[in-house]
Amino acid sequence: MKNTPYRGKFRSKNNLTKSMTGTVRAHERGFAFITPDSGGEDYFVPVHATNGAFHGDKVIFAHVKGTADEAVILSVTERNPSPVVGTLVFERNSARVYPDDEKRPTPSVPRSCLYGAKNGQKVVCEITSFPKGRAPVGKIVEIIGEEGDLAAEELSIIRAYGLETNFSDETVKEAQKAEKTYPVPTDRTDLKDKIIFTVDGDDTRDMDDAVSIEKSGDRYILGVHIADVSHYVKYGSAPDREAYERGTSVYFPDRVLPMLPKEYSNGICSLNEGEERYAVTCEMTFDKSGKRLDRKIFESVIRSRHKTTYREVAAVCEGDPSVRLKYSDIADSIDAMKELCLILEGRRKSMGCIDMDLPDAHIYVNEDGEIEIPRAERTISERMIEQFMIAANETVAEFMREKDLPCLYRVHEKPSPEKTAEFFSFIRNLGIKTEGGFKDTEPRDFKNILEKVADKPYGKVVNKVMLRSMQKARYCSDNLKHFGLASECYCHFTSPIRRYPDLFVHRSLKCFLHKNAEKAAELYREFAKKAGAELSEREITAERAERDVDDLYKLAYMSDKLGEEFDAIVSGVTAHGVYCELENTVEGLIPYEDLPDDGYEFFADKFMLKGRTHSFRMGDSLRVRIMACDLGKMKVIMKVCL
Repeated sequence: MKNTPYRGKFRSKNNLTKSMTGTVRAHERGFAFITPDSGGEDYFVPVHATNGAFHGDKVIFAHVKGTADEAVILSVTERNPSPVVGTLVFERNSARVYPDDEKRPTPSVPRSCLYGAKNGQKVVCEITSFPKGRAPVGKIVEIIGEEGDLAAEELSIIRAYGLETNFSDETVKEAQKAEKTYPVPTDRTDLKDKIIFTVDGDDTRDMDDAVSIEKSGDRYILGVHIADVSHYVKYGSAPDREAYERGTSVYFPDRVLPMLPKEYSNGICSLNEGEERYAVTCEMTFDKSGKRLDRKIFESVIRSRHKTTYREVAAVCEGDPSVRLKYSDIADSIDAMKELCLILEGRRKSMGCIDMDLPDAHIYVNEDGEIEIPRAERTISERMIEQFMIAANETVAEFMREKDLPCLYRVHEKPSPEKTAEFFSFIRNLGIKTEGGFKDTEPRDFKNILEKVADKPYGKVVNKVMLRSMQKARYCSDNLKHFGLASECYCHFTSPIRRYPDLFVHRSLKCFLHKNAEKAAELYREFAKKAGAELSEREITAERAERDVDDLYKLAYMSDKLGEEFDAIVSGVTAHGVYCELENTVEGLIPYEDLPDDGYEFFADKFMLKGRTHSFRMGDSLRVRIMACDLGKMKVIMKVCL
């Protein structure tokens, strides 16, 4: 091994530990981190030790002796294959693509490889070579559109995350063939005459869950009926392979990138009003305390009575006479569902379930092409369906565990003591007393904090800071429990049209229902071990893409509100500025240099910028003015009104 550059000096191999492999996570300032393939904490790589590696590359690296977590990259074993998405800028003898993601390199593009792309356009650039000591070289493989155009910027995000917008011909043909099949008389349980209906958002097209209820004395028999997607999408088929590669549907304000073709998601698998559909039913009996007394899981045929909306069901619950008349045949069912919802909520609260009351803004484009961001609401109807789906997911997970069936559990591990201590410190700085220690926290400790801040102006901020302190929920073939829900056993069963883990659970479950548990073990147990990590990553990718596109639409929405003033809550404090969130969930930045001149000191542990006469702390209420919408940095720029 040759001497390796490190911190601008040369250190010999004697200063390094045994080599390891990992993946590079670059930072726009030039340094990087490496996530080891073997697991564990990331390593820090200084600028002079990156050795020509770029974001996403697979590398061989070594830990530097005498340091806590610093490393040097010894060699690149595999380049990041994903293209660079960005803006093409012409220069004297060539052109360069300046990436939207500043962690990616800035490739140069020879004039012969522009293929019609023009200066200032958004493009997709495939890197073709990595000359030593120079910028990568690439070629233009797609012209997206003009920089600053909303559609082009959105498509740039979609391309940057590698999301698929089309299905293969083979998948489409198979979906079209399935669309022509309809339920036929079988040995399934016939529930077509039962009062069953769907409850979704106003603009929902793919309906994969329906509900029913019967009240007998002090008992409630709740039915959760889920589209039997696995009947049509067979394991290993072309639609199945593409669904697995996507992992989940991705939702944007103006479109959906579905996990399955529309022939499934909006057609034969969607629980459309008045149409017979195959389903998998989870029927649960609860007593008046919310304790589950019995369960039945079986294949069924259903016919949804109505396609209702959250808005309409909430109106029925509130006693709106016109809406109750419209849904007179199901109004009594909705009343019973409201009763059961409140019972289940109370029981879950007593168990310590953490209710992260953070409804997302529903951004959409109206018929006139205008962006709208209505105030987010979480009514009794949303809470009702949430409680029923949680109950079904938990019931199915417990069944899978008892029968030792391969399962993708939805696990949420306890937050680390370090993250918990940081969050509790933030809470105490707000003047809120906390209970419990950092190492023995239980869900109810976090639940109690949320209850204390529920009516405070900074309540939403506390919710968000708490969420950041938590572990990320993920899929796993082992049952590691769900901390946030205070659940001993949990999985995703209720959305097989839009989530692959749910489709997997259906397949494994149905093997048992068909008295063939051995087949489930043979086909799916090893697959589940690999699928958990891969599907968790695909979920994260989808969430990031959705967040970035939402931010883009929020930016466009605020662009015609320059100079207007709004009430805001401080949602983040850093050394370079103050982040503020408006009531409509739009977040903006007050740059440090635009704060009142006051000689600020940054206290990271208190999330505070403190000056001589002014201070800014997370949770503070402010009045702000919209100054600019910076598309390049994807930020709304604000100024505090004093």
